[in-house]
Amino acid sequence: MARIAIVEDDSWMREELMDILQKAGYEAAAITDFHDIALQIATLAPDLVLLDINLPEQSGFDICKSLKSKGIGPILILTSRDKLQDELHGLHLGADDYLTKPCNRDRLLARIQNLLRRYEGQPGLINGGSFSLDPNTFTLYKGSESLLLSANEGKILLALVQNQPEIVSKSTLSELVWGTDQYIDENALQVNLTRLRKTLRQLNLENQIETIRGQGYRLRGR
Repeated sequence: MARIAIVEDDSWMREELMDILQKAGYEAAAITDFHDIALQIATLAPDLVLLDINLPEQSGFDICKSLKSKGIGPILILTSRDKLQDELHGLHLGADDYLTKPCNRDRLLARIQNLLRRYEGQPGLINGGSFSLDPNTFTLYKGSESLLLSANEGKILLALVQNQPEIVSKSTLSELVWGTDQYIDENALQVNLTRLRKTLRQLNLENQIETIRGQGYRLRGR
């Protein structure tokens, strides 16, 4: 069941959208606290975002830009603003579709289905507890901050996140980074882990990786 996040400050419209989506078989999650909306959406990890433009604390355009920088999508802007310049601005910021309210129910559901089909199979952000990781770009997110990891750093962290709270052996990490666990100097893996911890320190996350002597490494509990 696809999860859809609704960002709409009009309570009547929000309830109507919730009803439409739930009756169509979707899991609907409404944002009602309009502070740090992008962070809330990242935590929900939705399959699609329905986003209004006129919001009380932050423009939907700014939220759209923030979500796209985090690799979150697809985004369907649903707004009463019907000017062409608004639609073009939203699309240029990365919105995947733009509809004006009031919107026909069947048209809305058809657009949603089309976007979900287009994005099907593309992995989203992976929850690491105190951070999120984009497995496609190896971009790490913590709150409003983000870091782009190197390929080796990203592969190591992704393996630790996916196997949390289990221990990942040194041979497994070597296989992921170099394609083999044969003839790899153990110091090479240690160097990469040291670099990763140094990178994580920029977001105060350096203590997330725990060394298990003689066995390997694991990510500390969430």
